[in-house]
Amino acid sequence: MNNIIEQFEKEQIKNLNKNIPYFSSGDTVEVKVKIKDGERERIQIYEGTVIAKKNRGINSSFTVRKISHGEWVERVFQSYSPQIENIKIKRRGVVRKSKIYYLRGLSGRKARIREKIITGSKVSSCCDG
Repeated sequence: MNNIIEQFEKEQIKNLNKNIPYFSSGDTVEVKVKIKDGERERIQIYEGTVIAKKNRGINSSFTVRKISHGEWVERVFQSYSPQIENIKIKRRGVVRKSKIYYLRGLSGRKARIREKIITGSKVSSCCDG
């Protein structure tokens, strides 16, 4: 029974043909979301830091946190949603946890995440001090 459900989900993911790039917590991403205004449809860009990611097959989702008019805003996106047009990675971040909910209690400089710099075959992080 469980095997049948997994097989069905794999077929659905294959049929959706979504090219979702690999990203993880701490990365800054730009998500292009389809918004419906009355009868017309437009694309809105939502850029922020990924603070959580759930890999659950077709039910996969990720949470993005950004500052909007001085207030922190979090939004959960379904990875295979038809409302998501594109996901672009702006920068990679160095974090030690998969869920970085501790950013909710921080602000300013303390809420910064170090950037991962990839040069050739060597991976280093910026601002090691």
